[in-house]
Amino acid sequence: MRAAPGRAALVLHTHMPYVEGFGTWPFGEEWLWEAVATSYLPLLKVLRAGAPVTLSLTPVLCDQLEAPGALERCLAFLREVRPASHALDAEAAGDPAVAAELQRAAGDYARAADVLEDLGGDLLGALAPFAAWTSAATHAVLPLLATEAGVRLQLRAGIDAHRARFAAAEWPGGLWLPECAHAPWLDPLLAEAGVHATCVELTDVLGLGDPRQLRPLASTAGPLLVPVDRAVIDLVWHPAGYPAHAAYRDSHAMTERRHHPWANDGAVYDPDRAARTAREHAADFVARVRERVAGGGLCVCALDTELLGVWWHEGPIWLAGVVQEAAAQGLELAALDEALVEVDPAPAPEDLPVTTWGTPRDLSTWSGPAVAPLAWRAREGELAVVAAGPHAGPRAVRELLALQASDWAFAVARDRAAPYGRARSEGHRAALATALAGPHDADPALRNLAPHATPRALLSP
Repeated sequence: MRAAPGRAALVLHTHMPYVEGFGTWPFGEEWLWEAVATSYLPLLKVLRAGAPVTLSLTPVLCDQLEAPGALERCLAFLREVRPASHALDAEAAGDPAVAAELQRAAGDYARAADVLEDLGGDLLGALAPFAAWTSAATHAVLPLLATEAGVRLQLRAGIDAHRARFAAAEWPGGLWLPECAHAPWLDPLLAEAGVHATCVELTDVLGLGDPRQLRPLASTAGPLLVPVDRAVIDLVWHPAGYPAHAAYRDSHAMTERRHHPWANDGAVYDPDRAARTAREHAADFVARVRERVAGGGLCVCALDTELLGVWWHEGPIWLAGVVQEAAAQGLELAALDEALVEVDPAPAPEDLPVTTWGTPRDLSTWSGPAVAPLAWRAREGELAVVAAGPHAGPRAVRELLALQASDWAFAVARDRAAPYGRARSEGHRAALATALAGPHDADPALRNLAPHATPRALLSP
């Protein structure tokens, strides 16, 4: 089959809020352990097989994966908690087929534990060779920050952490903007921080499926703005996309202990049926992307890594199938940094609005009426820390970074663990006030959050 003239880049944005040490059931660090078992370890297998995927790891996720004792607790969760909870749900199932599926699924966690132990518990070290892009320190929505100093703190703390952790590989300057939140006034600050390229969501600016989505934009300040191609992303991300197919595991129907023994069509989950469907969808995806780039261009399909596994159980199978089908169908998959070297960017429009990949594609998910108190709380905290400058102390800086995380407002706005999101925001606000008022000691509650952040990052270069 003749190769398509254009190319495609798969970008996986890998992120988890700082939940390590902040609660367990039903929210808290179990989110992270589930992602390790169902997303990160399966993804590692695909990456090691040679998948040309551009992997973005947020610093706050890395903070947790290298936190002392964290992976030991993860192993205990996989070896002890999950087998026991599956067994309890199987006993209460009342349906032999459901009980059998729960017993089978328990083995997935045992196998994940085996893989993690084979890595010596060093998942971050295993992912290191593939860690191409980084992000802001704690996934703050940068256009919502109150000051340039606050943006510098988020960028420097994140980039410094990436360089320190992955010193063996030169950072090419790729930075994932949290929530794809971009404003033109950020571009000089990105350039100052050494950012070469970032992804932006311009669907409502350029139009869904517009060919201009297939060409990077050169900002006046220097960084390349790479549009993500919503026409392709929605094959996966849309509510009616691949994960909604009848054969796939239903991520919403749960047993008492939050297990998922049913498929989307209500039948007892059949992993073989689901795997066949995932491979069919991989072939369909590649065919559609080939058509999308038939006239040339660079199609960037960006997804949250946690979608592949946590929310779409068969996502890692689909990803491996995409790589295989791309080779079979003549679609070139390229690492984004390599592809950007070979493209001629267009000038960025001078009147770009503030954009995100939220719904709608503005800042309202993180600043609308439902979450306005959280947004103002973070801005007030930022102004207090910036006013204190280098005298703020490391504890205050770290509490501010925790307070600024986009995840708390997202949880409230989408009504996903809303009480947890509100509690985390208020808890970090109170801890920040304490840190600014008292001795500058370390905060044990934050453990390993942003260990590379310092008050000096607030200063201009």
